[in-house]
Amino acid sequence: MTGTCSGLDRVRVGVTGHRQLPHDPRLVQQVDRAIERIQDLAASADGSRPRLTAISALAEGADRLVAREILREPGAMLEVPLPLPPAEYMQDFDTKCSRQEFESLLRRADLILTMPTSPSRTEAYEAAGHYIVDHCHVLLALWNGKPARGQGGTAEIVALALRRHLPLIWIATEPPFSLSEHLDSRSGIG
Repeated sequence: MTGTCSGLDRVRVGVTGHRQLPHDPRLVQQVDRAIERIQDLAASADGSRPRLTAISALAEGADRLVAREILREPGAMLEVPLPLPPAEYMQDFDTKCSRQEFESLLRRADLILTMPTSPSRTEAYEAAGHYIVDHCHVLLALWNGKPARGQGGTAEIVALALRRHLPLIWIATEPPFSLSEHLDSRSGIG
């Protein structure tokens, strides 16, 4: 789905990132800054800003943080590619509070898809990550910059996006939560 984003009415923002994030308001501020930057890059010639769709699997951490912040934007939508059926997926969330948050966000989704059955959980997570890259205009990654610890991990999804010349905004998950942009000239954004 790569291509020009400038002047679109709606920009699809894919999300990838870590499940464990520091509880630091500066990280949330950087997510908001990244969302604003995406809207600025995709603004039309008259300066009107696009509406956003978050494409997020709603795992704990980055997926939910970005989805919540995008849903605060006027006209925002949420698309949820689940790696597993909801009841099975929720087994990966340790607390009742986490499961409730997942269900609450899932109720706000405009589109929910469950990935086809995979031979393993890791392959199911990888399929969801590939779906996100395949269907977004820009990828927003909350990542520590380290290699993936498993199949379908954040580093692997970021590498896939870069190979495809997909616009990427990366927020480091350690203070000072630096924000960097990878906007390949072939991506058409900016």
